[in-house]
Amino acid sequence: MAKKPLRVLLCGASGRMGRAVRAEMEGSGEFVLAAGIDARPGAGIEPPDAFEYQLASADVVVDFSSPEAACRCAAACARARKPFVTGTTGFSPKQLAALKAAGKKTAVFHSPNMSPAVNLTFALAALAAARLKNFDVHVSEAHHAAKRDAPSGTALRYAEHIAAARGGALPPVTSVRAGDIVGDHTVLYAGPHERVELTHRAHSRAVFASGALKAAAWTFGRRPGFYDYMDLLGLKGLV
Repeated sequence: MAKKPLRVLLCGASGRMGRAVRAEMEGSGEFVLAAGIDARPGAGIEPPDAFEYQLASADVVVDFSSPEAACRCAAACARARKPFVTGTTGFSPKQLAALKAAGKKTAVFHSPNMSPAVNLTFALAALAAARLKNFDVHVSEAHHAAKRDAPSGTALRYAEHIAAARGGALPPVTSVRAGDIVGDHTVLYAGPHERVELTHRAHSRAVFASGALKAAAWTFGRRPGFYDYMDLLGLKGLV
């Protein structure tokens, strides 16, 4: 018997990433759009107050909205015991705590970057930081001019993994907001007589959309918990 496609309730459906996720689902056979939710409703996109009504018929929620909206949606998912996947960035410590609290009742998957390759480089960045102890480390990132948060959530995640690997403070991070850059991240390790650069460049938002749907499929059916791509890729505890 053919596997039924997952019904995805998409938050932030009118935004750049929302449109990319919708395009990725079209014709996939693995996912169908249960409904789209956005603060800017339009054709086929409903306002935020329709979220809980539409949640009843969805299998999983994928969110690319705002930290405030994501926390509200996560709380509703916790009450309904529906899995919640968010690629939203810019969460405050209090908001991250709210996401983790929702993870006590349902499966919550949070990643500031939904590219599987980027998440692999988080582990590589930590490995290099631990082994190149006498090297200075600097994280730099560039995104499109309309991106609101700076540094990016991805850059901060690099910095957090590096700090954890070294048992010290976060390395410096610099940001550029210009043009229509999808997303560039570089970790520089500068030592005596040599340097190493670990770089990831996203060519299209499709990589993040595909990664978010991969995360949705993985999260569906999981026990309550707070997950990320380190769990999906089996990288926790390896670095």
